[in-house]
Amino acid sequence: MLQYPNIITTPDIEITELRRLTELLRQKYNYDFSNYAMSSFKRRIQRVLELYRIPTIDGLIRRVNDEPGFIKEFISEITVNVTEMFRDPSFWREVRDKVIPNILLNNNHVSIWHAGCSSGEEVFSMTILLREMGILDRCKIVATDIDADILAKAKAGIIPVKNMELNQKNYIRFQGAHSLEKYYKEEGGKAIMDKTLVENVSWREHNLVDCTPFSKFDIILCRNVMIYFNQQLQNQVLKMFHESLFKYGYLIIGSKESLIWCEVANRFIVVNNEEKVYKKVKD
Repeated sequence: MLQYPNIITTPDIEITELRRLTELLRQKYNYDFSNYAMSSFKRRIQRVLELYRIPTIDGLIRRVNDEPGFIKEFISEITVNVTEMFRDPSFWREVRDKVIPNILLNNNHVSIWHAGCSSGEEVFSMTILLREMGILDRCKIVATDIDADILAKAKAGIIPVKNMELNQKNYIRFQGAHSLEKYYKEEGGKAIMDKTLVENVSWREHNLVDCTPFSKFDIILCRNVMIYFNQQLQNQVLKMFHESLFKYGYLIIGSKESLIWCEVANRFIVVNNEEKVYKKVKD
């Protein structure tokens, strides 16, 4: 009989075990995952166990507790960092053709928050759009993420060249003014983005779970992040976004997300239901 000693089969994870892990993360490192959608969080923990060849949750808990250096790797693995430039091109046309022009009717400057910016493709998409509109120098942008390592990657603006084919296709469908190649140079299999695009971007480590407002914005983008939160946490985060928007500012969320059910739903109007664009109309 053949044996495969290097293969580790991880057991099914019990809810009580996940709670022990989340409590340790909260108490020791101030990362609160207790209100994440349990099924999604469980899948990610299973992946960590397999990736690091840890056979039990007890083993993972010991490693998280005993190896402070491991926590950065752990956070990177369980947070979602899959993104692309100009994802959902019709959404970006909506931002360029309607959202920003409406803000500029009453403002000379635009303030934007990318919440959960991941590896930065969304931020570079926005700054390219703003440059092509001729208003990038009038925009202040804050980009935040829970993961310090992925935030550093975003700030560096280095993207694998193999990803640029899809990014270019999205840009063409967005109907950009040039070619995406105008905004980066290729070096050793990497696309190095033009640093002048993000001169007015402030990159900050920030955990949405804290639900703490820190400024006011004309536009908040938080796309495909809240699907990993349970309903209670989604509600808290949406209340914080409402508080963080100027009146008549815009909240933009992911295509599979909604705010029609939350406590502050009646303080927004739907601008574009398909693209999930909402406008704050009540404080």
